[in-house]
Amino acid sequence: MNGDWLLRGRDGRLSVYRLSGDAVRCRSERGPGGPWTDPRTVGGDQRLHPVGGVGRGADGYAHLVAWRPTKKGESGLVHSTHFRPHLAALDWSPIGHPDKSGDRTGTPAVAVDAQGRAHVFVRGGGGVSLLAQKEKGGWEPWRDLKGGDVRDGLAAVTGESGRVELYAAAEGSVLYWRQEKPGAQPVLQEVLEAGVRPGTLYALATSPDSTTVFYTDDTGDLCAWRPGGRPASLLPAAGPGPVAAVRCALDGHDCTLLAQRSKSGRVAFAAYPTEQEAAGAWWAESGPRLPVDASVCLTADEDDRVVAATMSPSTGQLLLTRRKSEPGLALEAWREI
Repeated sequence: MNGDWLLRGRDGRLSVYRLSGDAVRCRSERGPGGPWTDPRTVGGDQRLHPVGGVGRGADGYAHLVAWRPTKKGESGLVHSTHFRPHLAALDWSPIGHPDKSGDRTGTPAVAVDAQGRAHVFVRGGGGVSLLAQKEKGGWEPWRDLKGGDVRDGLAAVTGESGRVELYAAAEGSVLYWRQEKPGAQPVLQEVLEAGVRPGTLYALATSPDSTTVFYTDDTGDLCAWRPGGRPASLLPAAGPGPVAAVRCALDGHDCTLLAQRSKSGRVAFAAYPTEQEAAGAWWAESGPRLPVDASVCLTADEDDRVVAATMSPSTGQLLLTRRKSEPGLALEAWREI
């Protein structure tokens, strides 16, 4: 799943979403901090391809998008909304194809604006295409956002302003789109010349006016960039995959916490004062060694404690830990759920 697959719902309960075989499956806490439900299928019996995206609105609703086979050699996108972890999600609804017809064009990315409208981004025509929900139901037409030779692995994010933004990697560059006002079509604002390792973009809202994109550059360093400025090299990437990030308060300071599966197979954490990359950061590893395909996700629970989870598609293993209620970044023991 592209996007944060560990989410806190409107009722405070945590949920995880994963693509398993030809379906999306969800597990949720039975109550905040409590035991977890068994996996259940999201969106009905629709058969899916194993590629999708997820985004969360300020209202706590999860919006899921996936590709489904339509006929031989062709696919289309479908959308579902999950309002509450303990309720069934809406059935999958077809939303079309960025090129009108054809096979899958890339992994969708999903962001939800302040009005609760899902924005679905996917590669199309060599650039990026957008499909946005209307405020009172239904969808706008597909929009071509331009861009050239865009790679898979788009990173969509909603800023603190409630407006939607998008980052994409192309050959030797990072492209950045932003809405000028709520409901407007995002516009290509800036192109950063940078070598980016495929599949390493992650975007996070870091202040009322800014979002930050994290990526691994060609030298293996984890970098942070806010449009309008220059990229900063934080520290060598812990491993080859994407980083996860979350804002949290550490000892009274607004910090950004990063997590990544390290080369050793364990989860590496690093924290630094938000938007102060010059302060430096360093990795500290935690937990057991994980399969090569394991991914990491971060969120905050109902009590604003950091929660970290890892999930392996090959084994189905889901591990979770929470920050302890004490100074620093001490974590509880990892447990399987």
